[in-house]
Amino acid sequence: MDHLACFTPADLAGRTPPDLGGFRWKLLAQGDSWFSNAAAKLNAHANLLQELVFREKTAAVNCAGTGNALSHMVDLESSPDFVKLLTGADAPVWDGVLLSVGGNDLIAAARTPAMNWNGEPIPLELRLMRRQTEWGPPSAGVARYFSEPGWATYADYLRANVKHLLSLRDQGPSAGKPVFMHCYAVPMPRPAGAESNDDLGAASGPWLYPAMKAYGVPAADWAAVSRLMVFHLALLLKSMAADKEAFPGLYVFDSTTVPLALAAPGSTGISGDWHNEIHLNHSGCFKIARAWSEAIEMVLEGRHLIQPTTGRKGRKS
Repeated sequence: MDHLACFTPADLAGRTPPDLGGFRWKLLAQGDSWFSNAAAKLNAHANLLQELVFREKTAAVNCAGTGNALSHMVDLESSPDFVKLLTGADAPVWDGVLLSVGGNDLIAAARTPAMNWNGEPIPLELRLMRRQTEWGPPSAGVARYFSEPGWATYADYLRANVKHLLSLRDQGPSAGKPVFMHCYAVPMPRPAGAESNDDLGAASGPWLYPAMKAYGVPAADWAAVSRLMVFHLALLLKSMAADKEAFPGLYVFDSTTVPLALAAPGSTGISGDWHNEIHLNHSGCFKIARAWSEAIEMVLEGRHLIQPTTGRKGRKS
């Protein structure tokens, strides 16, 4: 098994660009901080792409950049390299596109405050958390803290952006090629932000922890609220992949099913399989990447189209 060879658009534009012709599979990658090329994350092997492994030599050109931990999902105006490499007339024909999108936006939505800067309430449809006066009955469990109207807004936003990405794919030489997404993992809300040299932009965390405190959610429920939000995201992404007409060529790997070691509540640094509050460390990336790699390679090789045979025993006479 070979690790994914990762390059950047700058590598392609350099004096001695890599020879992509020597690779069996060539992928284009774009995403949020889980794909970030920040030096601290690369040095710590806390980048999900780094841990992907394939039986055949595979390369990816990663356009994710180095910062903006909570950048909005498809900010294509700040990603000209990705658009050019995907849609340009002289762009390579990619065998697939790797995306890590939606998770940072989910965290950002959860951080939306109940009040705006001048003290006016922000409507429920524009935030994911409910104020204490809006909580549902205790019988609703942790869903009592969750804004379903806000979730509907987020879901519409995610669907529209992924559809736009698929339309971009179909405007270029890689039309119809598979697009691969993952479903993230469930973080433990805790006071563990990025290191000062992590190059993740101004929003260096922690991220969920202050939101839970601001909304008055009991600490005993923090982990379950985090799980509720990530499972909502996983179900949404999988429903999109199942809709082959609206989202052709989209393949979603349910990374929430990969067993990970949770971070300890209240911990402030690396804990379990987590580098900080919302980013995996090397062991966490290793676990998800090994499983995701197999799912990706099955599609690239067409093995996902082979129906399993079920042997039937004949009746005894």
